[in-house]
Parts: sequence; structure tokens; C-alpha cells
Amino acid sequence: MQIYLPIAEMSIPVETIFLLGGFVGFISGVFGVGGGFLTTPLLIFMGIPSAVAVGTQGSQLIASGVSGVMGYWRRGHVDFMIGTVMLVGGIFGSIIGIIFFQFIKYIGQMDLIISLLYIVLLGSIGVMMLFEGVFTMFRKKTMRSEFNRLKSPSLISRLPYKMRFPRSKLYISVLVPGGIGFVSGFLVSTMGVGGGFLLVPAMIYILGMPPLLVAGTSLFQIIFTSAFATIMHATVSNSVDILLAVFLISGGVIGAQVGVLASKKVTGARARVILALLVLGVCSQLAIQLFLHPSDLFVMVIK
Repeated sequence: MQIYLPIAEMSIPVETIFLLGGFVGFISGVFGVGGGFLTTPLLIFMGIPSAVAVGTQGSQLIASGVSGVMGYWRRGHVDFMIGTVMLVGGIFGSIIGIIFFQFIKYIGQMDLIISLLYIVLLGSIGVMMLFEGVFTMFRKKTMRSEFNRLKSPSLISRLPYKMRFPRSKLYISVLVPGGIGFVSGFLVSTMGVGGGFLLVPAMIYILGMPPLLVAGTSLFQIIFTSAFATIMHATVSNSVDILLAVFLISGGVIGAQVGVLASKKVTGARARVILALLVLGVCSQLAIQLFLHPSDLFVMVIK
């Protein structure tokens, strides 16, 4: 069944949007990532304008994130204190991101810049995550599960404004989780990415958080950062399509619950390898499309 999207100014099958939302929600629940790194490119592949894809998918991150966090919360796998500190940094990052988003929209290079940012960011993160995951899977088991502040880089351990986080058994500067949240907020506003593929490894290897708490805490921060970015996009750039968001959310909520159940069987290095392959797959498709000869060299848009 076709439905017309008023902001995107195009018709699209409802079933396609619903399945896309369900798939991204499943990924969100399994890996503790917002899934925006998949939603935004896939919407663009379907012909949705970049500005609408970035602005709208934040609402889908909110719904799938809430659904996922509820599952982790029931199991006691959320550190709300660290999540709140990351959220403060995320709000500031979102504000800077909206300013940058409006600038590239003003100069008329949004499609190109967003595609290039995705290729560089997803490519580098995917390669590093894949290498680390494969290396961990094939080496002898060690005590890597015992994360603590002593394993943090010496520069980080010397930063001021330290704070205790009892749930994660950490004593670390608030500048570190705040900085990680800032990057996440910037990515949400400019690329429509929750930043989970950055948050998860950063929270493990920089903060030293126990892996069991990482996914739920990451989703907790992504919920509120995405909500703020979505409101900003709706009021500043008018790029949020409500109908598109509704069907993405409907599929995302269902997919996230299934993903939380599946997360019990997909953990550790194996999970990181799967996530890395997904990231690299999206990156490759974007790179291919960037160099393909367009079917229409010139398109006139009448407003």
C-alpha cells in the first residue's frame, strides 16, 4: 500500500517503511546502538531526501531506544548516573550539530557531505571494530571482562572533576563521559546517527565500564539526545516527516523487543564482529552510490 509523505514529497510503500523500522529496532535491541547508521542511509537509498532522512529518523531512535532500555532496565543493566552525564554533553553536541547541519544545507552540499561523512566514519569504525573483534575471538581467553579505572589511559586518569559512579564501580572525570556524549549528540544532529557504534566501544575501552551495563546505558543517553535533536530539526529546518516517523516507530518498537531477547545469545567479540560487518556493508553501498552515474543528470525542483 502506497502512502504519500508530505515533507519528503513522495509516495512510498508502507510495508517497506515498517520492515525497515523493525530491522533497525532489532539491531538496536541486540547491540545497544540507536541504529541510525542504518536507518538514514537506507532511507536515502529509498529516495528520501537527505535532510528528511536525517531529521525524521531521530524519532525512530527514540521509540526503539525506549523499548530497548525498558528491557535492559528490568535486568538491571543501566547506569543512569553515567548516562545522565553523557546526556548533558549530548545536548551541547546537538546544538553544535544543528548549526553545522544548517550551514551545509545553506551552501547546497548536504547530500555530498553527509555521504562522505558516512563513508569516512563508518569505514574507519567498522574496520577497527572488525579487527578488534576477530583478534579477540581467536586469541586465548584472558581477564578482559574485569574493567576498571586502572586500565584507563594515564591522560584520562589525570583529568579534573572526578566523580564516583557506584553502579559501574568507576572513579573518573565527568569530562570523559561528557565528551563521549558530546560526540554522540553532534552525530545525531548532523548525520542522523545515534552514535551507538562509537559509544559502545568508547564506554568499554575508554571509560572502562562493565560490558553488561554498556548497551542499556548507551540507549538511555541516545533516547534523550535524539529527542532534543528531533525537536530542533522540526522547528529549525522543518525536516521531520510525521507519517514517515510513525511507521518507522511502529516497526522499531516491535523489533527492539525481539532484539533484547536475542542479545542474550549474541555477546562479546562475536557481537562486535557482526556489528562491524553491518557497518562496513552500509559504508560500501554508500561509496558505490557516490560514484555511480546518476540516471538524471539534471533535476529541476519547483517550490
